[in-house]
Formats: sequence, structure tokens, C-alpha cells
Amino acid sequence: MHSFAWWPTVVVVVIATITDLRSRRIPNWLVLPFLVLGLGASGFRQGWHGLAQSIEGILLGGLLMGLLAALGGMGLGDVKLCAAVGAWIGPSQLLIALVVMALVGGVMALGWAIAGGFVGELFSNTGGLLAGFGKRGLRPDPELVLDNPRTRKMPYAPAIAIGVLVSFFSR
Repeated sequence: MHSFAWWPTVVVVVIATITDLRSRRIPNWLVLPFLVLGLGASGFRQGWHGLAQSIEGILLGGLLMGLLAALGGMGLGDVKLCAAVGAWIGPSQLLIALVVMALVGGVMALGWAIAGGFVGELFSNTGGLLAGFGKRGLRPDPELVLDNPRTRKMPYAPAIAIGVLVSFFSR
């Protein structure tokens, strides 16, 4: 566990969660300085090895979440937040966080669908995404992207925050 990363990460993911819940946005003024400070802190504390770990964390978070954004299912604020967190905690801890994020995000989506009365739509759309993946490849489904005003949108920063915080206790 990168104990020096605990408090800055907690503060940023809490602010990101609040802003995402309120406005469905994660602001650049929050995540970009956090990313740069993560690079600097890791390099300062652990030298070149820390800097390399920080860059690997940025790449892992950016690439995996960026793939979801390219498919239309994730906003760029979520991508930047994960990349910035990766700068602080590195790739191995971020991988744990990403797995927990996916599980928490699935539970959140199911709970949201149950509360909103659209469980059938959730499963139908999920099945359609999976079944159509072979035909579409990496092109997004035009009906199920964030740009579509009719698509239901769930803020994902809470799942990111929970995944990251759980990752601190798993190491």
C-alpha cells in the first residue's frame, strides 16, 4: 500500500463523487493537478522506479477505462480520474481497484435499475451489447452511448471511489 497516497486520493475521489453525482461531470481542475502531483510524489518518494510505476498506473487506468469510453459507455472524466489515481497507487493496486470498481458498478447499476423499474431494459441492453459485439467490433452501439440523450446515465465516480478505497485495504 502506498500510504502517502491515502489522504490525497481520499480527498480527490470524494470530491469527484460529489461533483459527478451533482453534475454528471468530473472536473479537469480536480483530476489533472492530481495526476501531475501523483507523478511528482511517486518520483520524489521512490525515484525512477516510483516514476515508472506512476506512469504504468496512468497507462493502465487510461487504456482500460479509455476503451470503455471509446465504446461510448464511460465519460472522459472517469477515464482521467482512473489515470490520475493510477499515478498515485501504481498498476498493481490499480488493477485490484479496477476489479472492485467493475463489481461495485454492476451492483450499483442493478440497484439503480431495480429502483427505477427498468431491470428488463438493463438486461436487454446488456445482452444486446454482448450479442452485437461480434458484428460491431469496437464500434459503439449508437443507441447505448452517452451522447444519446435517451440513454440512461449513471455517475461512475462512486464506483471508482469505492474500488480505489477498497484497494488500499487489500494490500
